[in-house]
Amino acid sequence: MKRSKRTTPAPIPVTTALGKLGRDLRDARLRRRIPTSVMAERASISRTTLNKVEKGDAGVSLGTYATVIFVLGMVDRIGELADVRSDTVGLALDEERLPKRIRLPKSQRGTA
Repeated sequence: MKRSKRTTPAPIPVTTALGKLGRDLRDARLRRRIPTSVMAERASISRTTLNKVEKGDAGVSLGTYATVIFVLGMVDRIGELADVRSDTVGLALDEERLPKRIRLPKSQRGTA
């Protein structure tokens, strides 16, 4: 059974980020002096798929990217991608929702 191909292109910022990721993964592989054939074998992917990863192809699964990152010994960084502590938009929204003041319930107002 064939997988369906992406019909709409990825947004430009996504394409740019994946391109950088692919180049960085290629550079990491080269610094480690791992040939493409060995890298593909260790990641259990074809050399063609590895080539797509290193070009930042948006059609390659996230799991494949993660496996390549694992083979390079950088898997701990995957968990930091969407870390809530780095989510500046989410943190700003949380802060925006904080109440201006907190009042005691009516039943406790006279006893304080």
